Amino acid sequence: MRKYDVSNLIVHPGNSTDPDIAVEVTPELAGWDYVHFQLRRLDAQHSWTFATGDYEMAIVPLSGRIGVESNKGQWSHIGERDSVFHGLPYALYLPRRTSLIVTPSQSLSPRQGDRGATTPCEFAVALAPTDQDHQPRLVTPGDIEIEIRGGDHATRQINNIIPPGFPCHKVMEADLEEIYFYKLDRPEGFAFQRIYTAAESPLQRAGFPIDAVLLAGNNDVVLVPEGYHPVSSPPGYTTYYLNVLAGSAQSLANSEDPRYTWVKENYRSRDPRVPIYEMKTGVRYG
Repeated sequence: MRKYDVSNLIVHPGNSTDPDIAVEVTPELAGWDYVHFQLRRLDAQHSWTFATGDYEMAIVPLSGRIGVESNKGQWSHIGERDSVFHGLPYALYLPRRTSLIVTPSQSLSPRQGDRGATTPCEFAVALAPTDQDHQPRLVTPGDIEIEIRGGDHATRQINNIIPPGFPCHKVMEADLEEIYFYKLDRPEGFAFQRIYTAAESPLQRAGFPIDAVLLAGNNDVVLVPEGYHPVSSPPGYTTYYLNVLAGSAQSLANSEDPRYTWVKENYRSRDPRVPIYEMKTGVRYG
């Protein structure tokens, strides 16, 4: 087992030799078995060619629009938002043994509905090993179930992109490995995340407890191998995080630290900034 602390629970941008990868988490780097994550950027005239092999894949455009050609299907226009703070996501799930090419795609003009110039794009890639075959599937904003949770400064908007029950194998499962990939609405923004284990944690029982507070900035990735993992941002800032989970059984079972459950019983209101953009689908408040 690995000993986790502030030195290896956060991955900063610039850790890859590939110029198209802004930040990357491999199972070897994280010390786990499943989750492989990349933040990729493509200039207007560039492309990315890849073969999934024995991995299933999810692609989530964060800004701009992409097209995907593969031996499992073609999708000409995926995504249509300037940033994660300006609209609901698209995503594409691809099964193992898929050969694909990703290219930036033309955007639609919001005024005339005409296709504009091809622009650079940024997208997240999540990979997990699998021995099962599933069908490719495009997830559109109309498929996203939205929840508003918490209250006061802890109000959160949850966009469920690939939820439990999605026809895949290990992406979004448990015994879970999890990452938090961060975007901040202002360049000087930041978030604090504490990762800590309880007495019943397998790592803690094995003599490798975790108790670390991480300072996360734009495009940082925080690893959550086990334990509780609350997040807090400064007043006035909006923090986005993309969660990628993979593991041994499809579930999002979670537990709360009983010392802090009282906080939920004392919320007075919801942050009026949430939802953070106009919704065209139903919103569930929970």
